[in-house]
Amino acid sequence: MEIVNISEVKFDERGLVPAIVQDADTGEVLMLAYMNAESLRLTFETGETWFWSRSRRELWHKGATSGNIQRVVDVRLDCDGDAILVRVRPAGPACHTGARSCFFRRLEAGGRKTEGVERGAESGERGAGGEVLERLWKVIQDRKANPREGSYTCSLFEKGAVEIAKKVGEEGVETAVASLGEDDERVLYEVADLVYHLMVLLASRDLTWAQVEQELASRFH
Repeated sequence: MEIVNISEVKFDERGLVPAIVQDADTGEVLMLAYMNAESLRLTFETGETWFWSRSRRELWHKGATSGNIQRVVDVRLDCDGDAILVRVRPAGPACHTGARSCFFRRLEAGGRKTEGVERGAESGERGAGGEVLERLWKVIQDRKANPREGSYTCSLFEKGAVEIAKKVGEEGVETAVASLGEDDERVLYEVADLVYHLMVLLASRDLTWAQVEQELASRFH
């Protein structure tokens, strides 16, 4: 692999360069952020990712408050010199929603909505069973207790019981329709959306997923 100097980076007119963050072990793309010369320097010096916030206009150290730091394995420059790939070993989720990767929404061409569902069960955790549901539940509870701008879960809580019930109904119908004419991947996608919205409904009523499990357990004879 060719080795180049930091002087080869072509920052744009704002002094920024897009930085793609990738899990060095799995190859999963975790997030896209921006770096300036200072944040790139700090990234090399500390061995952890630093970025430039375009909205707040300040440097930010990934994981400084959440603990979800990203330890840098290496930094690569693309062939044109105007984009960076940062390969890391993350200590936790990359996305502010609690998802492992910021790229958890599937975009489709047919105009179908793509929900901003804040899943705890990211693609890298498939098959983890109850651990995924427990993590998702913790994320939902945190959004209820600590509202944040731009959070889909928080927007549901803000809109109240009617909107939450409506979403559960919509997702139930979409799951049923998918089961009759779609492939297995779509069915799983819709079931995941339905489970998420059911958990939001429970949280809105101060009920718990454990109580659902207890109810199910009581039905065994």
